[in-house]
Amino acid sequence: MTPPASLTPQDSLVAIMIAVSVADSDIRTAELVSIQGIVNYLPIFADYDVDRIKIVARTVFDLFEDDDGLDALFGLIRASLPERLVETAYALACDVAAADGKLEQAELRLLEEIRHELEIDRLHAAAIERGARARHMRA
Repeated sequence: MTPPASLTPQDSLVAIMIAVSVADSDIRTAELVSIQGIVNYLPIFADYDVDRIKIVARTVFDLFEDDDGLDALFGLIRASLPERLVETAYALACDVAAADGKLEQAELRLLEEIRHELEIDRLHAAAIERGARARHMRA
């Protein structure tokens, strides 16, 4: 399967969530449920064709098999994600990373890379991270 020439803004959000989920090479059910819930309920995805999730997932999987795949993924994302959605993208990535109640080193490194690639202010990133931690706290 050849990756799409471009992504929609919503595809980019999905790609970031999937990338975080596969970062530690172990896609957990809680992460998949989180992605599905986000796509089903957030207003940004109101008109999104959920069948595209499979295409975006395959693109992310294929890119992650390549040595320069992460750079290529960020190139696709930067080309399609408007500035107004970069913090949304990071928030969704944090929610997926926190969904299973544990953050692996690979996930933390990818979150750091997302912050850098999307040029998210460190203070804003800390607030987003704290919000994700609070939303996914367990009793």
